[in-house]
Amino acid sequence: MDFIKDVIYNKNISVKNLIEQYDNLGLQASKLKKAAEIIIKMKKSGAKIYFTFTSNMVSSGLRGLFAQAIEKGLADIVITTTGSIEEDIMKALGEKFILGSFKADDVELYEKGMNRIGNIYVQNQSYEKFEAHMQNFLEDIYKKQKIWKTPEFLKEIGLSLKDKNSFLYQAAKNNIPIYNPAITDGALGFQFFLFKNKHPDFQIDIINDFKDLVFQVTRDDQKGIIALGGGTSKHYAILSSTISGGMDYAVYITTARQDSGSASGATTQEAKSWGKIKSNSDAITVNGDVSIIFPLIFAYVCDKLNL
Repeated sequence: MDFIKDVIYNKNISVKNLIEQYDNLGLQASKLKKAAEIIIKMKKSGAKIYFTFTSNMVSSGLRGLFAQAIEKGLADIVITTTGSIEEDIMKALGEKFILGSFKADDVELYEKGMNRIGNIYVQNQSYEKFEAHMQNFLEDIYKKQKIWKTPEFLKEIGLSLKDKNSFLYQAAKNNIPIYNPAITDGALGFQFFLFKNKHPDFQIDIINDFKDLVFQVTRDDQKGIIALGGGTSKHYAILSSTISGGMDYAVYITTARQDSGSASGATTQEAKSWGKIKSNSDAITVNGDVSIIFPLIFAYVCDKLNL
């Protein structure tokens, strides 16, 4: 039987030593510690790790941490959404996002050419720079071939960026495939639309993407997922894993509620009813803000594994 213990502060306490005390703190803190330990088990077991995240996290300062997670071997397959791609490229091109307010005057922001993501502002000029860059990039890769699978396309982008804090660059450098099931969404999707009007034979082959993702693993492989947020990035990963028997390990971190019935709010427990996570899996759902929780988990995992 475990008992609740008080957290005790000591001068110069490390993140590792602080998180060690979370075991018996209770509430979400104990779940955070368990999530970190599951990720360590994933890595030590040699499991193929699916690392999924949503675009708002790349809008924030988590982008560089995601790049480090890939660089340090905590991701074998990355799945994300289109905003992540766009904003990773913008930041790699030198664009700066502004820390603003959740209570901004949004009409005023619109008139100033600023777009709000929570308390983060992205200026129109950042999108203009991105769009000009992408049209030139699309012209270049079109000369190489007309039909691209998404991971191949994103690897080409990553290799062109040369920014160590770019998750696209780190994935390309370390030969980690990135999947994006909604790649036609957002500003990038609009650039594809414009480019295809000029070049009708240009194509991003998202159907064969799914086939390739399914065959990344077999039933004999150990599989784990770190799902930061929900949406298509999370679901694309766990859906593909059903064909190979489901995930052996799973860590979800989300602010979405399970009683909404959404894929984003669905817990690791609910996923077992679909066979997306194995009934005997080591799995947990942590409820909270990824921008607070993941840096703590990441620091603890890196310290424990000496990454």
